[in-house]
Amino acid sequence: MKRITLSLLALALVATSFAKGSKKSESFKVDASKSSVNWLAKKVTGQHNGTITISNGTLALANDKIVGGKFEIDMTSIVNADLQGEWNTKLIGHLKSDDFFSVAKNPTAKLDITKVETKENNTIVNGKLTIKGITQDISFPASVSKKGNVVVAIATIRIDRTKYDIKYGSKSFIEGIGDKAIDDEFELQVNLVAIK
Repeated sequence: MKRITLSLLALALVATSFAKGSKKSESFKVDASKSSVNWLAKKVTGQHNGTITISNGTLALANDKIVGGKFEIDMTSIVNADLQGEWNTKLIGHLKSDDFFSVAKNPTAKLDITKVETKENNTIVNGKLTIKGITQDISFPASVSKKGNVVVAIATIRIDRTKYDIKYGSKSFIEGIGDKAIDDEFELQVNLVAIK
């Protein structure tokens, strides 16, 4: 009888542990007003930077760790922060043109998180990034913290624009471009705030 009781107790403990370990994921809605995306693009003779707006998104967490999510960026909202007046207007117009992001045809970009791994205590986010209607695999490190019903996710995402058919000013495709070359990679500094 004692042996049966102990066995049942052991089974109950295993079941409880399993239930805790397989906690259902919770969904958190991205608060666009508290989130930010800063962009940085470099060229041989300098660099430009600015902001762009997240239009909506969600993050899924289980045991306080990201397990999924997705968000959209409003490409029409791109702003430049380092130029003034006419030069600012010209740069934004060029970035929205077919030479770069074809914003009239592709007003949103999106990231779908497909897998999240932990490597050497770092959170590595894997996903599908869509720009100009072209979807490519992407991977980047992220820092995630949860306090109550609020989740903050911070990441630096480096994107090879040529994978999305953005080849303007690329020395990878234009020979002899010299000091007019623009780096193939640009950077997004993402700060997501999501609330349950």
